[in-house]
Amino acid sequence: MSARVNRRQFLATTAVAAGSLALDRGPAFAQKRELTFLSWNHFVPASDDELRKQAEAFSKQNNCTVRVDTIAHLQLDAKFAAEAQSQSGHDMIRTHGAVPFVYESKLADVGDVVDKLGKQYGGWYPFAAEIGQTGSGWRAIPWFWISFPATYNQAHFKKAGFEYPKTWAELLQQGKVLKKAGHPVGIPISHCSDTHSTYWSVAWSHGAKVLEADGKTPAINSDKTAQVIEWYKELYKDAMEPEVLSWDDASNNRFILSGKGSWIHNPISPYNAALKEKMPIADEINHHVSPAGPAGTHSAPPILGLGIWKFSKNVELAKEFIHFLYRKENFDAWIVASNAFNHPPLRHFADHPIWARNPKFAMLPGEAQFAHPRGWPGKPNDAVGRIESNYILADMVAKAINGMPTNRAMAWAQDQVAAAVKGQLKAG
Repeated sequence: MSARVNRRQFLATTAVAAGSLALDRGPAFAQKRELTFLSWNHFVPASDDELRKQAEAFSKQNNCTVRVDTIAHLQLDAKFAAEAQSQSGHDMIRTHGAVPFVYESKLADVGDVVDKLGKQYGGWYPFAAEIGQTGSGWRAIPWFWISFPATYNQAHFKKAGFEYPKTWAELLQQGKVLKKAGHPVGIPISHCSDTHSTYWSVAWSHGAKVLEADGKTPAINSDKTAQVIEWYKELYKDAMEPEVLSWDDASNNRFILSGKGSWIHNPISPYNAALKEKMPIADEINHHVSPAGPAGTHSAPPILGLGIWKFSKNVELAKEFIHFLYRKENFDAWIVASNAFNHPPLRHFADHPIWARNPKFAMLPGEAQFAHPRGWPGKPNDAVGRIESNYILADMVAKAINGMPTNRAMAWAQDQVAAAVKGQLKAG
């Protein structure tokens, strides 16, 4: 008998074999989808717990897996840069500041989600919406903003004969008295996020600008900025401690919770920490509206968003998950978990009972009336992101504090801002 097998016999034999193998296997199912989300380590950990709880609920309802990864907030920019460069990584990111503008060409358009949520829940606060709308469309959905009031120790102020400072000038005068009593005030002049929030607020309140309204003309070299720098120099010398030059974003929390500090410009995280840990100092801590200046009251609260990378294979699933997070019952639960730290950018979510339940929270939502995105009076843009990433504002003030003449410090900052506008400084 011949050992040769013709092509027809070979195909018939292998087809039968393949059929037998197929019968031995169970039915094939589509691979379960996985959606990945990169966010920060929230300053109120219970907020992250609630986020993961909602991610798990969405996963079960949609036969998928949502993985929430969190890292320190100062590590996010480097991670974003790496993922944008490699075109791989997470599907979703938690944006901040000018991130949607820095990665405008890398992030998916989310205008359909923004439009639907805005119509459903009474519209977006303009200052919050501006952080996501670039020249080419929506690159991030406003997620929440963080009020940036003053946090102070009532007992220290009362003992000194004060209520609390209504203006930045009053803070300087009262701070001098409080420091002599052993309870200085504290504003970071260092490479941390809180430095940005305070500088913009102080500058705007004095009528100073960093950029003109066109968003590209440097405007920091001015008489108004000189007044701001001189105010910082006097506050540093007579009302603060040298440690503020090296503070991180947790330092002011530790400062006020230690009992030594009398006043900081900061969200409510130290008060929430004191409540959680049942610290007696919680009774002494309270909040008041950010101080005013000659040009009124202005605030630069952190405004955070949700972006989706274009390279993601799960863009539509990510949009479904975002809609799920914005269901009123879910968003309300997330606000409660943060103990009023997370402020909604949608008008119909703002009237939440949590701010009325605790008198120390009552004034927080009102900050929306005088809040602006960084870069105001211009719109947020790539240059603003570079200005903050390179800590130009903090370094300008620090140079003046350390002896550089104010006019030279401003001239240096003006040159740096011009370089940022031209894209010559690092982004993120």
